[in-house]
Order: sequence, then structure tokens, then C-alpha cells
Amino acid sequence: MPSGIRAEITLENPPDCVVTQAAIEADGRVHSVSKSTNPETPDRVAEEFRLEAETYPDSFELEPEPTEVFAYGSSAVYSFQRDLGYGCPCEVVESFDCPVTDVRVHDGSLHLTFHAPDMHGLQAIIGDLRDQYALDVKRLLQSQQDHADEHLVFVDRSTLTDRQLEVLETAHRMGYFDHPKGANAGEVADELEITGTTFTEHLAAAQTKLLDAILAHGD
Repeated sequence: MPSGIRAEITLENPPDCVVTQAAIEADGRVHSVSKSTNPETPDRVAEEFRLEAETYPDSFELEPEPTEVFAYGSSAVYSFQRDLGYGCPCEVVESFDCPVTDVRVHDGSLHLTFHAPDMHGLQAIIGDLRDQYALDVKRLLQSQQDHADEHLVFVDRSTLTDRQLEVLETAHRMGYFDHPKGANAGEVADELEITGTTFTEHLAAAQTKLLDAILAHGD
């Protein structure tokens, strides 16, 4: 049987994610998200999320607007309804028949975990997400063929060109991958004395090579 891929990714401030935008407005963190549909209205999705913040706004300037349904003391549960096909990041992943298993929001970034059936499926999902959002692949785990415990696959740095490795190392050193970011794309590009577009191209090429190498390891 083909081995699956567990992917943990981060999307920076996706504008069409109500949960992320609510966390940003409250300057808080979201620890869990749940969704359900009513059989009588299958074109509508109800979502709940648990928000932890120092203070909670009386209302959110969002559409649809989340409303508080329960308080835990240090955190609160909010609920909202949206149309199916809203176009949020989770729906992009789910359009490939891959449920999102974990959703969190920290420092304005949306963290998603899901399982792809194989390399081609994962590349398709990542490709669609990258067309719409600023995305970082944080961690990939590939399961054993015999369904043993998942293990992390390591790759050879020589798969990268010297320039791609320099871009990755500089971005990492300056905190580009940190949350919150220590440097944005423009600042890293200036340090490398290249344009922002060139930086993005090198970074995407390097991440694609690493992704290919990781997933090919299990073939």
C-alpha cells in the first residue's frame, strides 16, 4: 500500500479565513476549530473555535461575524456560519478529499495539519495553496509501508544549488521562518542584494527540491 504524508504548514495572515482574522482582531490565539453541517441545509457550514486572548472584543468587524457561545474563564468559544464553498484555506485542502485534522492560529498565522495520500496529492494541494497564500511547509512525516510509526525523512543538502542554500540559510538566520517573523521577504532580499521576486523564486525552487527529495525517499 502507498505510504501517506502528514503535512504541517503555515499560511501567513490569510485574508479569507474568519478564524485567523478574529484572532488578529483580538490579538489572541486559537487552539482548536470544529465544523459541522446540518443535513437540512447542507450548503451551510457551522464553525466553532476556541480563542484565548487578554481581552475579548464586544464584536468583530468580520463577515460572517463570530459570536460568543461559551466562556471557559481564560478562553472563549465563538461560532459562525458560512456558505459551503466560501473559499477559505481549509476548503482548498478539503477539495482534495483530505480532511484538515488540526487548525491553530498563532501570531496572525494559520497552522494546518492534514494527511495526503501520496506525493502527487501533496504537491497538488501545496500548489493550489501557494497560488493564493504565502505558505511555509513546516514539517513533513512519511509513514512506513508496513504502517509502523511515522518517521521524519532527512534529505541531502547537496540537492540545493549554492544560491538556493544561501537563500534558505539567510532567511533562516534573519528569522524569516519565525513566528512572528524576524524579517520579511523584502528585508531578506535586501540582505542578499536581490529583488523580492528573485528571492521568492529561489525560495520556492529550494522548497520544491526539498519536498521532492523527502517524498521520493519513500518510493
